[in-house]
Amino acid sequence: MADNNAETAPRRQKVQAAEVGTEILTALAELAPATSLSRLAEHVGMPASKVHRYLQALMASGFAEQDPLTNHYGLGRAALFVGLAALGRLDVVKLATPHLAQLRDELNETCFLAVWGNRGPAVVHVEQAVRAVTLVTQVGSVLPLLGSSTGLVFNAFMPNAETVQLREAEMQLPSAPSSDALLATMSALQRTHIQPVHGLLMAGVNALSAPLFSGGQKLAGVITVVGAEPAFTAEPGGVEAQRLLQVADKISARMGAEIPSRP
Repeated sequence: MADNNAETAPRRQKVQAAEVGTEILTALAELAPATSLSRLAEHVGMPASKVHRYLQALMASGFAEQDPLTNHYGLGRAALFVGLAALGRLDVVKLATPHLAQLRDELNETCFLAVWGNRGPAVVHVEQAVRAVTLVTQVGSVLPLLGSSTGLVFNAFMPNAETVQLREAEMQLPSAPSSDALLATMSALQRTHIQPVHGLLMAGVNALSAPLFSGGQKLAGVITVVGAEPAFTAEPGGVEAQRLLQVADKISARMGAEIPSRP
């Protein structure tokens, strides 16, 4: 019996360590995009010294990272990939993927799907155009809320409580739009459901984005077509924009959304 207990104790310790590590990872997600050690320790109800030990192990495995400027902690790339794998099981990813491939073939431009992650708009699926130059559309990329067509769609249709912290932070950047310009952009986007940008995220690269809705008109994701000038002009009234809207409507209808009438 003593031998059995001796064998069981290490196993029990490993299980307890895994539970604590999972709790800290969950707290990092809840306090995203970043948090101090003291706030994290208070959130999980553990001594800061204990939390710090676990953070060191999580950083070593890529599940957590520390900002060298603020010393704040956040989720690492490994945690992001795990999260993306889980997101891949969502209906929006399954439903959008074949439509994005078809749209890519029709337009010969890169098309991608983004969903709302703990750090903002996250790219979860990409259909790369054959002739495309290298663009910032890799799976796992986190896009700016106000500095990309994808982010602007999330800003317009997500609940304010979800976007306010990120929006306020980006409004402090030199490149941020004025409050009036942002309101005008949101108003137009909510009417037309199409967001064009020209060289906003990267010079010479244009994009068109459209929202995807599920039942109850809840934003489920954003699909984007991105391409380089001069071939891709990203005109809101152009053929590419109309096809993007048609595809977005088809995906949204499959998810139970009511398709709105547009001007």
